Amino acid sequence: MGTTARRLESYVEGAWRRGDGEGQPVLNAATGTVHALIGTEGLDFKAALAWGRAKGGPALRAMTIHERALMLKAVGLKLMELKEEFYLENFATGATRRDGWIDIEGGIGTMLTFASKARRELPNTRVLTEGPVEVLSRDGSFVAQHILSPFVGVAVHINAYNFPVWGMLEKIAPSLIAGMPCIVKPASQTAYLTELVVRRMLETGLLPEGALQIVTGSAGDLLDHVDEQDVVTFTGSASTGQKLKSSPAILKHSVRFTMEADSLNASILGADAGPGTDEFDLFVREVANEMTVKAGQKCTAIRRIIVPKTHEQAAVEAISARLSKTKIGLPDDEAVRMGAIVSLNDRDGVKAKVAELATEAEIVFGSLDTVDLVSGEADHGAFMAPLLLHCAKPLTAEVVHSVEAFGPVATVMSYEDNQEAVELARKGRGSLASSLFSNDEALVHDVVTGLAPFHGRVLIGNRGSAKSSTGHGSPLAPLVHGGPGRAGGGEEMGGMRGVKHFMQRSAVQGTPEMLSAVTGQWVDGASVRSDVHPFRKSLAELKIGDQIATKAREVTLEDVEHFAEFTGDNFYAHMDSEAAKANPFFEDRVAHGYLIASFAAGLFVDPEPGPVLANYGVDNLRFLTPVYFGDSLKVRLTCKEINPRENADHGEVRWDCQVTNQMDEVVAQYDVLTMVAKNWPQAA
Repeated sequence: MGTTARRLESYVEGAWRRGDGEGQPVLNAATGTVHALIGTEGLDFKAALAWGRAKGGPALRAMTIHERALMLKAVGLKLMELKEEFYLENFATGATRRDGWIDIEGGIGTMLTFASKARRELPNTRVLTEGPVEVLSRDGSFVAQHILSPFVGVAVHINAYNFPVWGMLEKIAPSLIAGMPCIVKPASQTAYLTELVVRRMLETGLLPEGALQIVTGSAGDLLDHVDEQDVVTFTGSASTGQKLKSSPAILKHSVRFTMEADSLNASILGADAGPGTDEFDLFVREVANEMTVKAGQKCTAIRRIIVPKTHEQAAVEAISARLSKTKIGLPDDEAVRMGAIVSLNDRDGVKAKVAELATEAEIVFGSLDTVDLVSGEADHGAFMAPLLLHCAKPLTAEVVHSVEAFGPVATVMSYEDNQEAVELARKGRGSLASSLFSNDEALVHDVVTGLAPFHGRVLIGNRGSAKSSTGHGSPLAPLVHGGPGRAGGGEEMGGMRGVKHFMQRSAVQGTPEMLSAVTGQWVDGASVRSDVHPFRKSLAELKIGDQIATKAREVTLEDVEHFAEFTGDNFYAHMDSEAAKANPFFEDRVAHGYLIASFAAGLFVDPEPGPVLANYGVDNLRFLTPVYFGDSLKVRLTCKEINPRENADHGEVRWDCQVTNQMDEVVAQYDVLTMVAKNWPQAA
C-alpha cells in the first residue's frame, strides 16, 4: 500500500486518537496511489459529545461574542500563513491549485468574514436581543423581549467531500461565534485535508479545550447520542440526508437538523441575449466554467442549461467550443485546467448517472468512454471528459430534472417563452442556486420572481456586473446558502443569520427592571441614575440607566425660517401655512424633523472635551407628533447599551433619546450611537 500513506487520526476527548486496526485506504484521486489510511473503529463517540458539552461549551459561553470572533480571526490569519501546506495536500483530491483556492483561501476568507461581521454587527455580549421590547400592560410594568442564547450542546457538522476546507470552516465559524463547540465529520474521500487543517488550528492554542473535535472515518453511533441541545448539519446526497434526519435520537429529541443536499441548478439564457451580445458570451463562459471547476463537483454547479429555442444550436456550439479547450490532467500540472473526480468509485458513479440521463438526452460533446490527458494516466486516475448533453423534449422529460451526475456534466434544453423557462427551472423541485443572463429589465423581473420561491440564491448576469460578479456557483458568507425542496430545505451562512441558527430564541417576560438584568440593555421603565451628566463618564464609569433630563427649549417661527434658509429645505409644510393646513396630518406650519433632532442634540450634548469621542450614527429615528411654533421641547437621554471593543481603548454606547413637548407627548424617538473612551483622561 506504499510507505507514504498517512494514518489519519481523530481528535476527540482532548487527544489525537487512532481507530482500531490499520484503517481503510484512501487513494490519490489523480494517481490512484494510496494517500492515507482512515478508520474510527473503537472510538467512543458518546464520550466525545459529552466532552464537547462539558469542556468546550462552558469555555465558549464564558467569552463574549467579540472575544469569540477575535479568536476566529487569529486562527484564520494563522491558517492563511500555512496555506501552501494545504495546497500541496489539496492535489491528492484531484483538484487543481485554482480549484483549491476556492476551497482553501475561500474557506479561510469565509471564516474571517464571519469574524469581522460579528464584531461590526453584533454587540459584545453573551445574549442577543431580537426585535423591539413589547409592552404588555397599560402602565408599562409588564414587558417582553425576544432573546437568543447559544444551545448548551454540540454542533455536529457532517460534510461532503468536494470542499474539505470551506465546507468545514463555513459551518464552524457561525457555530463558534454563537458559542457552540463543534464536532466535524468530513467525508472519507478527502478527510486527510480536513484533518490537516484541524491539526494546524488546534496547534495555535487559540481555541478553548473542547471547542473543536474531528472524526476521520465512519461516524459510527455518533448520532445515537445527540440530544435536544445539539445541532446537526449535513451536506451530501438527499438519500443519505433523509436517512440521518430520521435517526431515532434526532426524532426523539427534536434535534435541530440542517440539510444541504442534491441540487439540479439551472442557468437560463434570456431571449434578448442572443449570439453577439455580452450576455451570451458571459453565459457560455459561466456554463463552461461551472462544468469544469472542481471537475463539476460543486453543489452549486450548473446541471441544466435552459436556452431560448431560437438560440439553442448556437449555445450548444459555443459551449462545446469552449469545453474543447479544457486541458485535463494531473492537478499539480500548471498547464491543466481540470483535474480528476475525487475517486474512481465516484467517477464510475457519475458515469452511471450519465447513462440514466442518456435515456432522455443525447451526448453532443465529449465521450463517456475516453478522455484526452495532457498529463497523468487514464487507467489510474479518476479522470473524465466534460460531457454536454441535449434534451429535445424537456417539458415532458423526468430524468433530466431528477438525476444529478455530480461531475463535469450538464444538459441543454430549450424554451419558448419566459413562463416556460421558469417552469423548466422549477422542475428541479428546489435548488441551491440559479442564474439568469439578460439585459432586459422586464424579462429579469418576470423570470427572477418566478425562480425565487424554488431557489436559495438567484444570480442575474449581464454586462453591468461582468467584471465584478462572483458568478453562478460561488456561495458568499453574507448570503444565504441553502435551498428548498430537493436542495434540503436548510439555510447556512447568510451573515449573522447563520450565527442565530445555533441559538435558541426565547421570549422573556417581566418588569422592565428584570428584563434589563437579563439582556444587559436598559428598558423604558427600569431604574435610572442622574447623578452626573453621562457624557462626563468614561466607559469604565458608565452604566446602563445613566440618564440626563434636559431643560425645555421653545421652537419659534424664526427658528424654522432660519433653518430652512440655512439648509435649503423649503418644503411647503414648513413654509406655507395655507398649504400645510390642507395637509391631513398638520394643523399649520410645522418645524422640520431634522431641526427637532438638532435642537435635541443641543439640549443633551455636554460641550467640554471628555470621554465621548464621536457621534457615529442615529438608528430608528421616528417623528411622532408635529411640532408647531410656540411648542417647547425637552429631551430624556438614557444609556441603553454598552459595547466595549476588544483590543481598543474605546467602545460603543447606544443611547435612548426621547423628545417630548410641553404636554409630554413624544415628538421624536431614536437611538444615538457614540464612541466613548474606556478611560478618561486618556494617556498622552
